[in-house]
Amino acid sequence: MNRISAVICIILSLSIGGCATGGTTSAEKRQSVLAMKNEVLSDLYKLKPSVKSQISSAPGYAVFSNVNINIIFASFGGGHGVVKNNKTGKHTFMKMGEVGIGLGLGAKDFRAVFVFHSSDTMKHFVEHGWAFGAHADAAAKASDKGAAVGGEVIVNNISIYQLTETGLALQATVKGTKYWKDDSLS
Repeated sequence: MNRISAVICIILSLSIGGCATGGTTSAEKRQSVLAMKNEVLSDLYKLKPSVKSQISSAPGYAVFSNVNINIIFASFGGGHGVVKNNKTGKHTFMKMGEVGIGLGLGAKDFRAVFVFHSSDTMKHFVEHGWAFGAHADAAAKASDKGAAVGGEVIVNNISIYQLTETGLALQATVKGTKYWKDDSLS
């Protein structure tokens, strides 16, 4: 029983840590999310230089940071991000959460970039959030060491790129991921 409690405490600590943004004030938290966005885009452009022109010509894009935990038959995670409207330059800060079932084991810290191919799709994402399901991947990476299997998916007029930052996970899950505005950072 003590081992189960310890595992639950570790998982909750990792999940909460992944959802947190740097700083104590709203302004500092927004700056932390924007710094994360810039770092992720820089990493993505190194891996796939063609994405830079795709993002600059799109109506907008979003960048999210997420920590995902998989324990045998359960998967859950949470994170934060920002949507940028390329036409207006406006940033909308958002949160994300996910829960799933399936076979998996491990923890993974990953980044996702969404490229919106229509203004209506971006507007709907920002105003109503979005839910996405089914996921299978493998990741074995720690800082510069290891490799990550991810890639590009196109769904509902959105191109999605996933980059694994750190983690060790093997999973095949069906999960729902929900995105919504972070009113505390608006």
